Amino acid sequence: MADNTRRLAGRVALVTGASRGIGAAVARRYAAEGAELILVARTVGGLEETDDAVKKAGGHATLVPLDLGDYPAIDRLGQAIFERHKRLDVLVGNAGLLGTMTPIHQIRPQEWQQVMDINVTANWRLIRSMHPLLQASPAGRAMFVSSGASTAPRAYWGTYAVSKAALDMLVGIYAAETAKTKIRVNIIDPGQVRTNMRASAYPGEDPMTLPAPDDITDLFVELASADCTRHGERIDVAPNLTRRRH
Repeated sequence: MADNTRRLAGRVALVTGASRGIGAAVARRYAAEGAELILVARTVGGLEETDDAVKKAGGHATLVPLDLGDYPAIDRLGQAIFERHKRLDVLVGNAGLLGTMTPIHQIRPQEWQQVMDINVTANWRLIRSMHPLLQASPAGRAMFVSSGASTAPRAYWGTYAVSKAALDMLVGIYAAETAKTKIRVNIIDPGQVRTNMRASAYPGEDPMTLPAPDDITDLFVELASADCTRHGERIDVAPNLTRRRH
């Protein structure tokens, strides 16, 4: 019998970039809320650390070491989820690359392509592979982590900002196409969060002045809940932020 005291009890949730930062924090919180987790990341060690935390929270996860640049592997993952669960209730597209902070005319072509591959194309491939599974859910939910960098030009943010602007448009189109279905779709802007990516972008910043990833997970739970109807919005975490400092 489902534990109705936990908001995500019985929900099957896929989280990418789950080995650290926001992805790992969302995985821990989803575990505490009763979700059945499928966790994707490149690094086995990081996934295992997240899995340990999930188990401590009373949850269970299937670990999938996968480079999201391997697009056929994303398709195989969709097939594996179908064979095991027949559906997917929640997709959290969190994985991303920053790239080098450099003038746009100095960006290396290989790096440009790598960032676009992960931040844009991999999320399109996830949508393509997981859409039938989300349709099979009575309340399918897809959410993708973007950035304030996508909203206005910033010097030296070329690759990352362009990729996130493209992601915003990709997800906005998907939301428009699913408006009359059971699938709900949103973009999340997490704002300033204490992550390794943030530290790389702002090396002189004191990370302890920023909220930790665990502090911003309330919105991810709200959106993943079966009764949430928010759709097509770009949602900033900051106004929804509930500080839960440890």
